Amino acid sequence: MSASLALHALPGLPEITAEHNLPSLLAASVPPGNGILVVAQKVVSKWEGRLVDLRQVKASARAEELARQVDKDPRQIEVILGETARVVRAVPGVVICETHHGLICANAGVDLSNTPGDAIAILLPVDPDASAERVREALGPGR
Repeated sequence: MSASLALHALPGLPEITAEHNLPSLLAASVPPGNGILVVAQKVVSKWEGRLVDLRQVKASARAEELARQVDKDPRQIEVILGETARVVRAVPGVVICETHHGLICANAGVDLSNTPGDAIAILLPVDPDASAERVREALGPGR
């Protein structure tokens, strides 16, 4: 018996913002069946408004020092530190952190790619499990 996996993007979804009702949009876009819905953290973060404008961030002395070590924007490091319970390791280009969620990840999950502006950082959801539950409930049983 051979197994296969096929991935399909959901057609017609807009660029998600906090003004959208992500669970409703997904429920309307996902066909019922035996598939598995995978929702990227970044989409959930945008929906939950977990965006920070780095132009509004003032870097602390600690962020300035760490930014020099890893060659990153001190404002980005300040945001990373705000999302961090513990810095595990810092090397040029990346800060490995334990987040307040208990996750170990690069830059505490703070992401500067595919954002709605040049100086916007996207943070991890505050409570990823609760976010996933809201989406699951919107999809209803059997979906």
